Amino acid sequence: MGTISVRDHIKWGTDDPSEPTSTLVLTSPSRWFVDIRVLKTALPVPTDARHVVLSDLTDNQLDWAFGGTSSTSQLTRENGTHVSHSTFRHWVDSRTTSPEEVVDEGDMFEQPSGLTLETGHMVNPATGYDTEYEELWRDEQPQPVPGLAKCIVLRAHDDANETRGLFVCLGQYAQGVIRRGHIFTAERWIWNSSDSKWERQLRWGTHSTPTLRDLVCSLGKTYEKNDRVETSSGTWTVIEKVD
Repeated sequence: MGTISVRDHIKWGTDDPSEPTSTLVLTSPSRWFVDIRVLKTALPVPTDARHVVLSDLTDNQLDWAFGGTSSTSQLTRENGTHVSHSTFRHWVDSRTTSPEEVVDEGDMFEQPSGLTLETGHMVNPATGYDTEYEELWRDEQPQPVPGLAKCIVLRAHDDANETRGLFVCLGQYAQGVIRRGHIFTAERWIWNSSDSKWERQLRWGTHSTPTLRDLVCSLGKTYEKNDRVETSSGTWTVIEKVD
């Protein structure tokens, strides 16, 4: 079905663990993912402990947003123990126009509590230095949305216009990222079951950047794999659908 992952904390080196962001990752069964991390500083008081509800973000409120594919392999350490190693290949990224150069991988350890501890090393944006880190993740159960596929993934790709976009709808959540040259947009949406409609939790980008609203509004249509969807943000192709 795919996974909805919420980060509970991040720990850099010997620092104490903390969670300065609202981080949500949607991963499809075929391992396409969209990861959006929003800084909590200067935001309105959260209405939920993990997900901040707001509209447009200012420049300093987006920590990181990216999408791509992931894979997991079993590695054997020198001491003979086995570890689950995950690699995340970025295809579109808020921090760079060369996402393939990003190194993003970590070792995954299932905890007795049911959470997952990820360890590895990457550049700490606060210092600019490669630093050991740990992240603690919890999974949320996907909730079905009436009339929609369990999971649908769409991609926008237009090299002539320097455009790359990835959109994942999984259960009650939808997230998308799109880059057109140096212009970048990230959006997170959630299904409001009481009002039977999609509501945007957050958007990062200026008024001139592409919006994913009409893409979200089209989710009720019957799409099949390889269908093309024309929107104000460009042409999107259905690359995965799970009924």
